[in-house]
Amino acid sequence: MRELRVVKLLDRLENAAGLDPLADRVTSVVNAVIRPRSLRDLLHGVPAGHPLHPVAVMIPIGAWTSVAILDIVPGRNRAAQTLVGAGLLGVGPAVASGFTDWSELHEQQKRVGLVHAAANVVASGFYLASYAKRRSGGSGKLLALAGLAVVSASGFIGGHLSYRQAAGANHAEDVPHLFPTGWHRLARLDSLTDGEPTSMQVGGVPLFALRRGEGVDVLSNVCSHLSGPLSDGDVKGSGADACIACPWHGSEFSIRTGEVVHGPATAPQPRFDTRIVDGVVEVSLPGAG
Repeated sequence: MRELRVVKLLDRLENAAGLDPLADRVTSVVNAVIRPRSLRDLLHGVPAGHPLHPVAVMIPIGAWTSVAILDIVPGRNRAAQTLVGAGLLGVGPAVASGFTDWSELHEQQKRVGLVHAAANVVASGFYLASYAKRRSGGSGKLLALAGLAVVSASGFIGGHLSYRQAAGANHAEDVPHLFPTGWHRLARLDSLTDGEPTSMQVGGVPLFALRRGEGVDVLSNVCSHLSGPLSDGDVKGSGADACIACPWHGSEFSIRTGEVVHGPATAPQPRFDTRIVDGVVEVSLPGAG
């Protein structure tokens, strides 16, 4: 079965560089409004371990889909009006989490995401107009149907962004499936500079290695957010609190555990066990293969 023509249009939209100036301005506004890092981490979904936005959109989409059903059932006007309002109340968290994630994407994703957001603004406008009309005694059903059509189209675009372009996906998820089982030679301990992030490979899998005294910490070198090379980033803190910051979007991971310390990443980095045998550092990944 061939792809729908709209998919080809979205593919072309990814390369619509004319949207970049607007995307840059919107990014500046988002970063100025949503500044506290703890708030950004919450909106990214760091505590949940995955993006918050897909959960946040359930309230408006669920409410507005129910409105379409109630609007065809006689005597349900008041209930439909309540759900239109409930959906509008849910727009705020959905917008905040969505734009926070969007502000940390790459150019092609931002272009598609900008159209996705614009469609949601239009859909919300239709539902706001529907709510106002219902409050004044009118029907508002056609406005709600128009809103549902637009928000559905926006959902299709969001699916392209999430699944075709992998925005919000864990970009390190495949590491355990690619890394060979057992212990493998990494390097001689004396060849690693103490405290200096190093890029290495075992079995074709990129690794981040950091020697700290007589021990070596090893993580996947592919940032779980958007595949940035962690070995090009900066080490922050020391001891058990030491973190590596991704050079692309600033995600921070615990060097000791691989856990996310700060977003936009929400998934941890795969962490490798290490041992030193006759001066040679060896690595193994629990659950590999």
